[in-house]
Amino acid sequence: MSEGNLNIVLDDLTGSEIAAFLQAHIDDMRATSPPESKHALDLNGLRQPEITFWSVYCDDVLVGCGALKQLSETHGEIKSMRTGADARGRGVGGAVLQHIIEEARKRGYTRLSLETGSMEFFKPAHRLYRRFGFEPCAPFAGYKEDPNSLFLMLSL
Repeated sequence: MSEGNLNIVLDDLTGSEIAAFLQAHIDDMRATSPPESKHALDLNGLRQPEITFWSVYCDDVLVGCGALKQLSETHGEIKSMRTGADARGRGVGGAVLQHIIEEARKRGYTRLSLETGSMEFFKPAHRLYRRFGFEPCAPFAGYKEDPNSLFLMLSL
C-alpha cells in the first residue's frame, strides 16, 4: 500500500463503518490505558464544531482515521489517529498525519500538539510522530502530567 492508493475523505461520523472502527479504537485504549489516562474521544466527543474528522480508505476499505481539533486561532490538536490492524506499517498513519499537518498550516496554526499513551503499545505511533518532527512538550489544553501519557508538539 502506498499513499497513492489512499483516499482521505472528510467524514461526518454518521456511518456504521466508522462507528465500528472508532469503537475498536476506544476498546484498544481501554485495554491499554488506565481509565484516568484515556483521552480518546467517542463519536459524540468527535462530533463537535471545533473538530474536523477524516477517514482513510484504500480500495474502498476503511484503513485509518484522524482528526484535527482547533484549540485556538493558532493551535491545533491531533485526535483519534488510528490505523486498522490489517493496514499497520503500510503508510496509512503517515499519510493521514501529513494531511492533518497540511490542513493545520492552511489554517494558519503555528503549533500542533497531541497526547498519546506512553506504553509499549504506542511505540509505533511515537516513531511516526518523531519522524514528522514532533517533540516532547508539557501538557496542554487542560491535560495534566501523567506517567501514562506522552505529550508532543510540532512548530509549524
